[in-house]
Amino acid sequence: MKYECDVIEDLLPLYQDGACTNATKRAVEEHLAECPKCTELFSKLKDMSIDEVILKEKENVIGSQSKYFKRKSALAGSIVGGIFALPILICLIVNLVTGHGLTWFFIVLAAMMIPTSLFVVPLVASKNRMFLTMTSLTGSIILLLAVCSIYSGGNWFFVAATAVLFGLTVCFAPFIACRRPVKQYLGNRKGLTVMAAYTVTYFLMMICIGWYVKIPGYFSLMFTISIPLVLMTWIMFLIIRYLPANGLVKAGVCIMALSAVSYFGTEAILYLMLKSADATSVQVYGEPSILTMIVGIGIGVIFTGIGLLTGKSKME
Repeated sequence: MKYECDVIEDLLPLYQDGACTNATKRAVEEHLAECPKCTELFSKLKDMSIDEVILKEKENVIGSQSKYFKRKSALAGSIVGGIFALPILICLIVNLVTGHGLTWFFIVLAAMMIPTSLFVVPLVASKNRMFLTMTSLTGSIILLLAVCSIYSGGNWFFVAATAVLFGLTVCFAPFIACRRPVKQYLGNRKGLTVMAAYTVTYFLMMICIGWYVKIPGYFSLMFTISIPLVLMTWIMFLIIRYLPANGLVKAGVCIMALSAVSYFGTEAILYLMLKSADATSVQVYGEPSILTMIVGIGIGVIFTGIGLLTGKSKME
């Protein structure tokens, strides 16, 4: 044989892919005609089922390891859940022995669902862990508030529940919107959905507070103060998120819009708070607001103009 087997073995992949010269091709073919060993190796190299077997084995290994860790997580979750069940069992026994019925039992049961949702649910859930953890945490906190409200005889449940719901929405809504399964349904509407959730839970909380305190004029003052603030937040979000312009233009438009909204919102608030005062008092309080609005709009125009000029120079 003209060439050694080691040399031909290195050339076999190139020969199979047709990436070698004619001289190399003839040398490999001459060697294969004389060498059974290299011929057998070339046959295995052409057999694509070997790659499929390797890929299948790889998938089997990954699958078996995944099942192993899932079983371990489920076992750990069961152990932690058993530990959390001990206070519930102890409270049940004490209530029954002392003859107090199941009074504190339900409070302890609802309270233990909070750490369960934080530690057991992520270990037991096979997918969508964050979504399930946050929803179970929210439900367990609201359930605890409901049980405490019932056994204390209070009517504060809706105020506390809506406040907790608003706080959790502010903290965790952006993360939930970007995780499965929520993000699959929202698509490119994640920001709008989160802002809508903020708005709905905020007004729900404020309405429940008004229903609880029952102060005359609360709702008119609450909506007068809240609507400009919420409107300014929405304006900033829509401008920053959807306005097709550079940062300076967005900043300028935001300053102009917020200056106008803050002026008219301040005037509405002053009208409600000072409606019993004379016209002179209202005018004294209103003049600085007009000056602030004019200055704000002027600054916004400057930023917008600089941004437009900068954008044109870059395009040129």
